[in-house]
Amino acid sequence: MSKVIAVTGKGGTGKTMLSALMIRLLGRETGARVLAMDADSSISLPYTLGMDVGKTLSETRTEIIEDPMARKAVMERHVGAVIGEIVEHGNGFDLLVMGRSEGPGCYCGINDLLRYGIQSLSEEYDITVVDGEAGPEQINRRALETIDILVILTDTSVRGFQTASVIQGIAGVRTGARLGQKGLVINRLRGDSQSVDERARELGLEVFGHIPEDENITEYDAAGKPMVDLPDTSPSVEAVREILKGMGLWGA
Repeated sequence: MSKVIAVTGKGGTGKTMLSALMIRLLGRETGARVLAMDADSSISLPYTLGMDVGKTLSETRTEIIEDPMARKAVMERHVGAVIGEIVEHGNGFDLLVMGRSEGPGCYCGINDLLRYGIQSLSEEYDITVVDGEAGPEQINRRALETIDILVILTDTSVRGFQTASVIQGIAGVRTGARLGQKGLVINRLRGDSQSVDERARELGLEVFGHIPEDENITEYDAAGKPMVDLPDTSPSVEAVREILKGMGLWGA
């Protein structure tokens, strides 16, 4: 049975880095068929994965709206197949880029059709990892009917925990999505985790795990190197591997 993991959190906490490492580990080390989905309008996941941006779902939607021939083609074929044509193939995973959110006007029918196509496409994979937009607002941009695991990322700041608490409170309520497990990953941890774990418990947040401060990430980020190429011995890679094991996704 396919599973959907969605990653969100306050801006600047490293959610795209976490998404990329999950994708890299699940796709290359477990043998699972992985779909990476960039649902952030800033389109940062492809570069973190070391891939060029091809056609986005947003561009496909615009074509359907503006071009009668494109709309006719979608109606004559399964929309999942149309979306599948813009999927890029990476090393151990495939990538679908959503692109910018819709502009002014009501495109509810088109959006519902595309969501159905995305859902159908994701069911062809063992695991779909969604890199969402930062902040609680992204929860409203529903791309999938079901989220099996919602990962809320935070750093050790008070504001990060406050945002995480807000996201947990609205997740699955405003969207109407079927939501399974949800929990917190604490990034850039320095020293002992006792104090941040206590803060999470006070807010009623389950902790999936911690990612320590990693000089390799700082180096790769400064040089524009893809995060998927981090050494296996990097503290962040080892930490994300343990987090996935704790979620029961290792060997999925």
